[in-house]
Amino acid sequence: MHFTSEQRLDDGVLEREFTLGEIPGILWTPASASAPAPLILLGHPPLGLRKMYPRLVARARHSAAEGFAAATIELPGSGDRPRWPAVEQARADLRRAMEAGEPVSDEIVDALILPLVDKAVPEWQAALDAFLSLPEIGGPVGYSGGVISIGIRLAVVEPRISAAGLFAGSFVPRSLFEEARQITIPLHVLLQWDDEGNDRQAALDLFDAFGSKEKSLHANMGGHTGVPQFAGDAAAQFFTRHLK
Repeated sequence: MHFTSEQRLDDGVLEREFTLGEIPGILWTPASASAPAPLILLGHPPLGLRKMYPRLVARARHSAAEGFAAATIELPGSGDRPRWPAVEQARADLRRAMEAGEPVSDEIVDALILPLVDKAVPEWQAALDAFLSLPEIGGPVGYSGGVISIGIRLAVVEPRISAAGLFAGSFVPRSLFEEARQITIPLHVLLQWDDEGNDRQAALDLFDAFGSKEKSLHANMGGHTGVPQFAGDAAAQFFTRHLK
């Protein structure tokens, strides 16, 4: 991991940009901590870190106020990373189907999501290796938000993740439902009831499939971007319970 810049935000949070090989990312650590901080990995949609930065830094500062470090990395094919022609084609197919009012086929969902999961999850694990090698980061580790399929795979294959907050706001391949049954860590799942781009029943079926003994579903009225402020407070309480 190579740090490329750092700055103190006005609340004292230390923000450091880094590269891990070809992967850019950002690490935020609390202003002061008497011991190594637990870590929350901040997932995000594949829109690029620059576009997502305002939301990410707000989430990171909220986490830091609770004593957590937070970190994120650029997803494959997003931001300044090389384009991914097959996934770009799947996105175009998805847009075309939705604009035509047609059902989104399993083939489109698989082509859009599975390559991203297969590449992004090992990158998150490599980044986690680097984060936990820093003296100011001590674990335990949580995963929050982003593409829910990435969160599912990470929760299954990465034993260092102790709890996950997932946003039921993206398409999930059928094969990921089988992986969801293998999850055992505590889950906090957010669902926007009127999300125009999300199949509500599929989201409910996915929640039912999760194998965790402790899982909670937090459903709020409104569309994809209408998440109420108090939903963030509930997520923070969840991570405080399980990472401290």
